[in-house]
Amino acid sequence: MQKYQDVRIAVAPMMDWTDRHCRFFHRQLTRRALLYTEMVVADAVIHGARERLLGFDDVEHPVALQLGGSDPRKLAEAAVIGEALGYDEINLNVGCPSDRVQSGTFGACLMKTPLLVAECVSAMKAAVKIPVTVKCRIGVDEQDPEPALDTLADGVLAAGADALWVHARKAWLEGLSPKENRDIPPLDYPRVYRLKARKPNKFIGINGGIQSLDEVSEHLGHVDGAMLGRAAYHTPGILTGVDAAFYGELPAAFDYAALIDAMADYAARHIEKGGRLGHVTRHMVGLFHGLPGARRYRQILSTDANRPGAGPDVLKAAFAAIDFAAAEAEAA
Repeated sequence: MQKYQDVRIAVAPMMDWTDRHCRFFHRQLTRRALLYTEMVVADAVIHGARERLLGFDDVEHPVALQLGGSDPRKLAEAAVIGEALGYDEINLNVGCPSDRVQSGTFGACLMKTPLLVAECVSAMKAAVKIPVTVKCRIGVDEQDPEPALDTLADGVLAAGADALWVHARKAWLEGLSPKENRDIPPLDYPRVYRLKARKPNKFIGINGGIQSLDEVSEHLGHVDGAMLGRAAYHTPGILTGVDAAFYGELPAAFDYAALIDAMADYAARHIEKGGRLGHVTRHMVGLFHGLPGARRYRQILSTDANRPGAGPDVLKAAFAAIDFAAAEAEAA
């Protein structure tokens, strides 16, 4: 199990995006970054179809299970299940602003009840041996981010949370859609830096709007970890530089042909189990962003890969559209 002080880079949990196929793909790009599941509600973990909701490939390690909920007993039970299934970390969602999570009294609205969040963390810590962490916002609605974030952080860290990941935006639960909440509230990175200054001996990670590894490096001068979200999803090639830049591994030319072979084999296994090629390739559309042939690659994965009966040969045909020689000539 990875020690939390070894965590530097993570790929954010993202609803409808970071499913098991996405995580398998991302793990081919970086061996070291911490990967997160989509948020899974505690009740679903306890009562739902566990293989469908929680199944993952061993190659995904280190991988964390993100839970949604506000009942300490249920969250503890769900955490025990996650630990038994082999997850490396349990994370509590205190940041998602969607209507669905508000109606269930979890997600970002829990910023308003920091004592309850601390109780949830305490219950999970008592139930499992793996790290328990929290992902939150700097505040919600009319809250002042200074006392709101400090109060939440003080409570969960005192309750034993191994890390606090902070999305450096407020969430507006009234007046903004979940999509708007990802863009409209202004980013306030210095607020997260101030929290780290207050908690020098605690792991504080930052999330929100980080677009490049250079930006990651800048943040790591102030906090312990950085979490890539949409940049990792829409332009996943960014992840190929993570291990060399932040984990001391020797930089090497990335073997994209080997990656495509691995993903084709994985897709074939998924199809054999009744899945569809598009379930896998939808996460790969942005892989060659900016390279000659990328447009044709995207077209093939967006159309042919979603046709009934599509097989791994479609992925290889898409890859063949990328002109690496032209890319090298442009870079020279």
